[in-house]
Amino acid sequence: MTERTLIIGNKNYSSWSMRPWLLMKQANWSFSEIRIPLMTDEMPALMAQHSSSRKVPVLKEQGDQAQEIEIWDSLAICEYINECCEGQFWPKDPTLRAMGRSAVSEMHSGFFALRGELPMNMRKTFSGFTPSDAAQKEIDRISSLWQQLLTASGGPWLLGDFSIADAFYAPVVSRFITYQVDLPEACQAYCQQVEQLEAYQEWKAAACDESEVIQVAEVEAH
Repeated sequence: MTERTLIIGNKNYSSWSMRPWLLMKQANWSFSEIRIPLMTDEMPALMAQHSSSRKVPVLKEQGDQAQEIEIWDSLAICEYINECCEGQFWPKDPTLRAMGRSAVSEMHSGFFALRGELPMNMRKTFSGFTPSDAAQKEIDRISSLWQQLLTASGGPWLLGDFSIADAFYAPVVSRFITYQVDLPEACQAYCQQVEQLEAYQEWKAAACDESEVIQVAEVEAH
């Protein structure tokens, strides 16, 4: 029997950790988790103990006879989950699959203004938050991208069924909720779809129970 452990950061703040965690839940995988409190004195030692890359997330897997394997980076972990699930988390249509992979790659490597100005913080809700022009451009880009994918796939998820794309944009949904970002109707409906997901609710409940505070993520409305 395969034993799996996912090494994650704070659930309130770690968008990178949330992605594979959600996908593993959607895959109905049984796994344990080790949470490393980020930006704390104990973090370096815990990272050295649990993560060769000194980053989270990390998936560790131990079979009956095989040596333990370690998979790091949220995208690599999600792709591994998909392969273990016989391609369940990418659409079969090659065009739609390519669109989804492009959207995930864009999230994985971009949207730096959004990340910096609207850090994930699931314990709070801000009113009156005004993003910079740079962040607003990225919000508009995400809105356009979501609508493009929902139209192409027919919804209700970005690529029809729940996919890696939804796992990757779930932390963005949490940001839009936290900062009460004004979105087109189709995007608001998609945010509600994600928010109602059982795994999302489980992650959020655990995030709200955490006590650690990372000050750089505690932005104020402006």
